[in-house]
Amino acid sequence: MCQFARGPPSDSLCQTIAWHAGVDPELTMLLVTGATGFVGQDLLRRLRLRNLPFKAACRSDRAGYLAVGDIDGGTDWKAVLPGVDAVIHLAAANQNVVDGSNPGPEVFRTVNTEGTINLAKQAAASGVKRFIFISTIKVNGERSAKERPFTPQDIPNPATDYAVSKLEAERALIALSKTSDMQIVIIRPPLVYGRGAGGSFKALAQLVRSGIPLPMASIGNRRSMIYVENLADLIVTAVVHPAAAGQVLLAGDGEAVSTPELLRLLAAAMGRRARLVPCPPAVLQMLGRAIGKEELVSRLTDWLEVDTSHTRALLDWTPPFDMRDALKRSF
Repeated sequence: MCQFARGPPSDSLCQTIAWHAGVDPELTMLLVTGATGFVGQDLLRRLRLRNLPFKAACRSDRAGYLAVGDIDGGTDWKAVLPGVDAVIHLAAANQNVVDGSNPGPEVFRTVNTEGTINLAKQAAASGVKRFIFISTIKVNGERSAKERPFTPQDIPNPATDYAVSKLEAERALIALSKTSDMQIVIIRPPLVYGRGAGGSFKALAQLVRSGIPLPMASIGNRRSMIYVENLADLIVTAVVHPAAAGQVLLAGDGEAVSTPELLRLLAAAMGRRARLVPCPPAVLQMLGRAIGKEELVSRLTDWLEVDTSHTRALLDWTPPFDMRDALKRSF
C-alpha cells in the first residue's frame, strides 16, 4: 500500500505552499517531537532556514523546548497542540545493534505504537491538518532481495520488535485518517548518517579511522542510506507538498553502495585510505554468530536497497546532497 485516505490540502498548508512560491501568507505552525535527537536537531535548523514557525517538544525541561514528559499512551499533549497545523513525529524508542541495547517489545510498543496513536488522536481532535510520521524501512524487512529494492507497494515484513511497533503505529494512523480530517504522511528512512550520528555509522567510521585491515573486500551487497540533511529536506517537503497527503514515502540518498564502496568513501571523506582485505561473507557471518554480533554483521553483508523513485516523482524531490558530498560534510 502506498496511498490512503487522500484529500485536498488544507487552507493553511496551501498558504505555506504559496509562500514557497513567492507569496507572503500567514505561515503554518509545526510541532516537532523528538526535537533534541539527531534528526530533530537538523530538522529544526532547516525549519529556521525556511522561516517556518515551529514548536519543539522533548521529554524534559530544556531552554527553548516544550517538556511533555515520557511518551506513551497517556501523555497529555493538550498544552502544546493549540495552534498547530502539522505534527512531525520523530520521537521513538530505538535499538542499537552496535552496543546491543534493546529496550524490548513492551517499551517499543508503549512508545512507538501507543505513544504515536495517543498523540495522533489528540492532534486530530485539536484540528491538526497533517501528521508526518517518521517510521523505518525495517517495516519492509531487514533485508531486500538481491537486485530487487524495497518499494512502497511491498507487503510489510518486519522482523524485529522495533519494526513491528512502527508498523502497528502506521496501521493505526491509516485507520485514524479514515475517520478524521487529519492527513497522514508516513516516511520510511533507512540508516540515517551525518555529523554526530551514532550506531553502526559511527562504528564504521571508527574502524576506518583506526587504520586496521578490515576483512570486507569480498562483500558484494548494496545498501541504501540517507544523509540527515537530505532526510530533513524530505520531511519539510512532506509538510508543505499537497501530493504527500496519504502517502507512504521511502527515503534515501538515491544511491546504494556496497559495504566496501562505503568504507572507501568514508576513508576518502576523512582523508584516509581504507585498508580492505578479502574474506568470504559466509565466514564473516559465522564469526558474527560466534561473538554475538550476528545482526551487526548482517548489516555489513546483506542487501538493503530502497527504490525512492515514487517519492522523487510524486514530490518532484531531489536530495540536496549526493552521498559523496554528504559524507564529506559528516566529519
